[in-house]
Amino acid sequence: MSNLGVLFSPYQLNALNLPNRVVMAPMTRSFSPGGVPTAAVAAYYRRRAENGVGLIITEGTGIARPAALNEPDLPCFHGEAPLAGWKKVVDDVHAAGGRIVPQLWHVGQKRSKAAADWVPPVPYESPSGLSGAGELVGHPMSEADIADTIDAFARAAADAERLGFDGVELHGAHGYLINQFFLDHLNQRNDRYGGSTLLERSRFAIEILKAIRSVVTPGFPVILRLSQWKPTDIQARLAETPQALEQWLNVLADAGTDAFHLSQPKFWEPAFPEFDGELNLAGWAKKLTGITAITVGSVGLSTDVYQSFAGKSAQRTSLDGVLERLERSEFDLIAVGRPLLQDPAWLNKIRQRRFDQIADFTPEALATLS
Repeated sequence: MSNLGVLFSPYQLNALNLPNRVVMAPMTRSFSPGGVPTAAVAAYYRRRAENGVGLIITEGTGIARPAALNEPDLPCFHGEAPLAGWKKVVDDVHAAGGRIVPQLWHVGQKRSKAAADWVPPVPYESPSGLSGAGELVGHPMSEADIADTIDAFARAAADAERLGFDGVELHGAHGYLINQFFLDHLNQRNDRYGGSTLLERSRFAIEILKAIRSVVTPGFPVILRLSQWKPTDIQARLAETPQALEQWLNVLADAGTDAFHLSQPKFWEPAFPEFDGELNLAGWAKKLTGITAITVGSVGLSTDVYQSFAGKSAQRTSLDGVLERLERSEFDLIAVGRPLLQDPAWLNKIRQRRFDQIADFTPEALATLS
């Protein structure tokens, strides 16, 4: 095993001091009936804090728009009962010495494969109401809808700080609403929220970030999760070159982003092999902006999350590759998903070098709150 010391070195994210470089990646769990996180959800996150995870990012949690979520048991981040549930979560995590941020979410027009027969109380909404195939499947958002959605993100961030959370993350990846505005085939708008360039189509995200910055304190961390690919094409790129990526990320940083959480199926895959055969997306983000970069994608496992969703197990693997990159300061933090979902003690086992006690990932773990 490479130098474990770098994994357990402290890090400062805006005003937030982190005890180590490990982040629990956000993972949808669907254990919040009626949108309300239960005591079991609070205990689930507390167990990760008790085992030393540096920063926990919660599962995606819906802002105050009627069609923000696409399953019945996903948590909300608005209303008296859901916010009381989240207050229990944050208090339990802090009591265990942890740090936690909620991931704020709006799914846009993206349906859930797990709850294909369920529909929200109003039609799905998105930039142009289009599916990946170009069919009209939902409600094209009016400028009033967009303004209310921006306000809902800001209100959720303000509520997060009021409840005692340590920051927020915006889900701008994986084909959900913010990401849909970035994508040219889904955003066909002719107003100020559309455009022929990625920078023009970023206005929605920029206004969300600025609105959040206007209602939270300056030291409150704001993380933005991004991915490059299109839902219909895993090889696609939003930013085709490092220069385009630099322009895009710096605009988002100027709007208020403290950290970029750069999602790719496998962290070891280069983002621009024709320009540099080694740097992944987080590596490029750090190189181009200097902003805190979080890498994610099959850390500690042999196969990506999509194969796990398809029912396949994943063998555990060495952390040498990701630790070597961390030691070279290619990125700052490492987000870990499935290993921490399956085993709350995963990080302590790594710290104590009990590698033989770390199991392969099995999809059955997705069905429980262990």
